[in-house]
Amino acid sequence: MPQITANGISIEYETHGNPSDPPLLLVMGLGAQLTLWPIELVEALVGHGYYVIRHDNRDIGLSEKFGHAGIPNFRKVALLRMFGIRTRLPYRLSDMAADAAGLLDALGIDSAHVVGGSMGGMIAQLMAIEHAPRVRTLTSIFSTTGNPRLPRPRPEAMNALLDRAPANATLDDVIPIGIRVARAIGSPAYPTPEDRLRERIARDFHRSFYPEGPARQIAAIMDDGDRRKRLKKVTAPTLVIHGTDDPLVPVEGGRDTARAIPGAKLHEIPGMGHDLPLELVDEIAAAIAAHAR
Repeated sequence: MPQITANGISIEYETHGNPSDPPLLLVMGLGAQLTLWPIELVEALVGHGYYVIRHDNRDIGLSEKFGHAGIPNFRKVALLRMFGIRTRLPYRLSDMAADAAGLLDALGIDSAHVVGGSMGGMIAQLMAIEHAPRVRTLTSIFSTTGNPRLPRPRPEAMNALLDRAPANATLDDVIPIGIRVARAIGSPAYPTPEDRLRERIARDFHRSFYPEGPARQIAAIMDDGDRRKRLKKVTAPTLVIHGTDDPLVPVEGGRDTARAIPGAKLHEIPGMGHDLPLELVDEIAAAIAAHAR
């Protein structure tokens, strides 16, 4: 897969489909490589007539790492944010949004349909706020606004997400952790078969294993705070997709996003959690494609 310099850092990306078709950028979430966008979803979007781009966010996958910056003090970040103070961090979510806009620049693309999942939804929201001319349409999937009054994640989902393997972990160490995470946050109506989970975990482990990066990404999420006032300025036509059974980002986060963005449409999917089950690929691709059209 190719790398490109965007926003001053090295970004790993890949493209699918015909470059003459309308571009559609996929932005993935916390600690997730570009491969977490199912290739079946990518191919379905290509089938709907889009030139699909997916990339590794900074500090994960094969994109540039920030190990030299150390691990932020989460308690300090959270405490200062309560008083409206933003501490110094290795990077912010706005930097990750600038990375995505910079990737479009490097590829010679003026604007794209932007689709973000989870933290990627937050990044996509910031693209629509801070890089508005670059965003033809916005689709925010199982994401939220940062509203502190929204329901919290279920404890088992949050605990599983924070259960990170050490840097010296082997694949045998990582597989059971990955399975626990998938079961804790996944779609109750569409559980992924264990053999498929094991294959996906092994694929991503061999591609890149870097458990340190998500800690800096979590700090960036905490630092960004409540986006509701900023989201009221979004002019890109917006679609919000959210599962009604999401244990990590409860559906109220999607509903709050749709309320905050003028004219946004909300597409709720019963039985869907915080993942992209293959059984829902056609529905999700069709919703994104229809919205982009």
